[in-house]
Amino acid sequence: MHLDLFIRKGYGSTKIADIAKKANMSMGLLFHYFESKEKLYEELIKIGCAGAELKLEDIDGSPIHIFKAAAAEILNNIKQNPMSAKMFVLMEHAQNNDSIPDVTKEMVARIDIIKRSISLIEEGQKIGEIRNGNAWALSTAFWCSIQGIAEEIALHPDTPCPEPDWLVDILKSKE
Repeated sequence: MHLDLFIRKGYGSTKIADIAKKANMSMGLLFHYFESKEKLYEELIKIGCAGAELKLEDIDGSPIHIFKAAAAEILNNIKQNPMSAKMFVLMEHAQNNDSIPDVTKEMVARIDIIKRSISLIEEGQKIGEIRNGNAWALSTAFWCSIQGIAEEIALHPDTPCPEPDWLVDILKSKE
């Protein structure tokens, strides 16, 4: 699958000939569906952006409940659909790669769950259910844990998936 090529080789090192070979089709047929490697990559990033649009504000409950529900949804998705773990890897690569096309840079720049979660963490700190500390750092610790788990499972599919509570414990107040 072309997604595997992009996550293992990166955008710059993945050649259109590699994609056609992996898809078991001629380059001409591949160009029938996608006019370029950039367009194929753009479509993959669109799929990743749609999946990354987790709307925390649409989850009912207290801040810690919202994080637990988000972790449960994401980890369940990863267990049920191995491609979703691979999309995490693709999106992480895209966020940190200067060589990707500008249109995909713009799409990826709109997704920033870490910064979007800061106010929710601060709210949880005010009511005493989220530990004290820098809200940005706590958000980073929580979301990067999920990212790391997704990457490990994407690259090593036999890796067991942790429980959502284990990740929420990063945020929980111990008081």
